[in-house]
Amino acid sequence: MSGGPRVRFAPSPTGYFHVGSARTSLYNWLFARKMGGTFVLRIEDTDTERNRREWLDGICESMAWLGLNWDEGPYLQSERRPDHIAALQRLHSQGDAYYCDCVREEVDKRNEANGRKTPGYDGFCRDRGLEAGEGRALRFKVGAGDPVVVHDLIRGDVVFERDTLDDFVIAKPDGSPLFVLANTVDDISMRITHVIRGEDLLPSTPKGMLVYRALTDAEYPAFAHLPMLVNEKRQKLSKRRDPVAIEDYRSKGFLPEAMVNYLALLGWSPGNDREILPLAEMVTEFKIERVNHSPAFFDVAKLEHFNGEYIRALSVEDFLSRAEPYLREGYSEAQHYVGSFESGIVGFKQIAPLVQERVSKLSDAWPMADFLFVEDDSVAYDSAAWEKVMVNGKVAAAGMLSGAVELFELGDWDAEALKSATSSVGEKLGLKLGKAQAPLRVAITGKTVGPPLFEAMVALGRESVLSRLKSAQEKLGG
Repeated sequence: MSGGPRVRFAPSPTGYFHVGSARTSLYNWLFARKMGGTFVLRIEDTDTERNRREWLDGICESMAWLGLNWDEGPYLQSERRPDHIAALQRLHSQGDAYYCDCVREEVDKRNEANGRKTPGYDGFCRDRGLEAGEGRALRFKVGAGDPVVVHDLIRGDVVFERDTLDDFVIAKPDGSPLFVLANTVDDISMRITHVIRGEDLLPSTPKGMLVYRALTDAEYPAFAHLPMLVNEKRQKLSKRRDPVAIEDYRSKGFLPEAMVNYLALLGWSPGNDREILPLAEMVTEFKIERVNHSPAFFDVAKLEHFNGEYIRALSVEDFLSRAEPYLREGYSEAQHYVGSFESGIVGFKQIAPLVQERVSKLSDAWPMADFLFVEDDSVAYDSAAWEKVMVNGKVAAAGMLSGAVELFELGDWDAEALKSATSSVGEKLGLKLGKAQAPLRVAITGKTVGPPLFEAMVALGRESVLSRLKSAQEKLGG
């Protein structure tokens, strides 16, 4: 693509794809698509100790799953090291950077002795004229001058006084360029016009601007620092304590379109209290200036609600297609499910619309419909369900099982007929329909919850239902 703004998403491949990174990627993508620009994927892989190929693959696969296609890249920052080294040499030769052999302990002692209240580097090596050598880092000379003002599209002007920045390190003693240097050099060479990223990087922005100006007279990119994502305790989302990996949400059966819709609303709103928006509408409505700078609550319960809405909006055929891999996974992992998967899926197709109305994730389809894949004599009864319904209500349970077997052997086999027969048995025992069907559900499915019972019985068929009721009778009698 050519013309229009150029934005970049620049993740580090040091872990699973974080929902915050996904939101940043999405906002860059939306901005590029809205403005007719170019979306660049740049992988900042210079942290050799933490980078892993699988993390890089995970980023690309997750972005592709979300539908966030990039126009250029992925570029690897590690392959651009010659450009970074050249920039370091240039900054040093033109007097914008100097070598420093100070260690933290020495700096702290000097600050204490000189009564310097502001912690940080004191500029000790600025005029020593050191050359490159072992143990010597390269620092950027901030110098005196006007404050550095970040014109932020979300936060307005953010002012940084120069005496709060210190002379910051741009290359380690081994010559490795640090984030601010490499990031800025790449933005210049890739002609990035808008930098849209998380607010945690705002403190580094004035440093990058200083390096930018020392290397080029080109106009600064526009900046937009996105709000932090927080959990229910209003703490910043943490990989250690919060569910933040896009890969996990994908494996649990969240739909990509639901995830994209929810992520878009974490800081941005199209207005008029609208929440469910197709991607094309998001592109039309998106404005980076409408992003709120306040922290955004990543609410997993609300995400599940969104996902459920999207699942219910699928055609039955699409739902079946998307749910089948999760059914196969559940089937392969469940040791006691020895029935035929093919026969089970036939039954599932009969009740798929009912399951679709009740699940919030595709992975919920298996536990709701696993009884369809069970051999009649190997139903796994949930112990709590059996205790509650069969043991504690043994007299009623026994009466319901016995009466149901008698009526089900001869009556019509459709949902209304089965419901009517169950009600009539329950009435004789003084039970309303809800209580009357509980023993039948446990006998047939092994659980107290699931899809509508009578439609499930139709899907199973008369022979299987009767076999399961009789098995439960035997167990109850024992």
